[in-house]
Amino acid sequence: MEKVNLVRNRVMRVPLGFRFHPTDEELVVEYLKRKVYSCPLPPSIIQEAPVFKHDPWDLPGDSKQKRYFFCVREAKYPFGKRPNRATCSGYWKVSGSDKPIVASRGNQVVGMKQVLVFYTGKPPKGTKTDWIMHEYRLADEEIRGCIFPQRRNSTQNSMIQIEDWVLCCIFLKKRRAKIDSDSSA
Repeated sequence: MEKVNLVRNRVMRVPLGFRFHPTDEELVVEYLKRKVYSCPLPPSIIQEAPVFKHDPWDLPGDSKQKRYFFCVREAKYPFGKRPNRATCSGYWKVSGSDKPIVASRGNQVVGMKQVLVFYTGKPPKGTKTDWIMHEYRLADEEIRGCIFPQRRNSTQNSMIQIEDWVLCCIFLKKRRAKIDSDSSA
């Protein structure tokens, strides 16, 4: 059977009628958890990309739609836990606190959701943009003590821990159309 490539010219091509509107729980349990534990995933639905190394408009896919990516968060400092979210022309800034993602069955926390906003420029004088990211990660109970070997494309022989994997949903916030008071009169 021939492998179908659903990404062409940096735009995801899916069969006619295909809709991808997963819930937060589905993203964590059915996609991120399966990715982390090397379980089979649907082909090319969610790509692997170094999201935090590129500006949001440079990432593959149609910028008018939500785009989903698996990526590994890298530490800002060699022995620190703080993630590096700086890109070529700006940075991703956390907006609000983590939100727990609770399983519909069992009321167990399966993951966490972080909302980030993209700013152009250097902190703290960056300019806020309309780019939004929802960053999903597994809950601490899911990942305690698990380590996987890093891929061979790296020059270092280090390890990627499960908590370093995230699933990112990136989209351009839609502006509400200004209502012209003259047209309503």
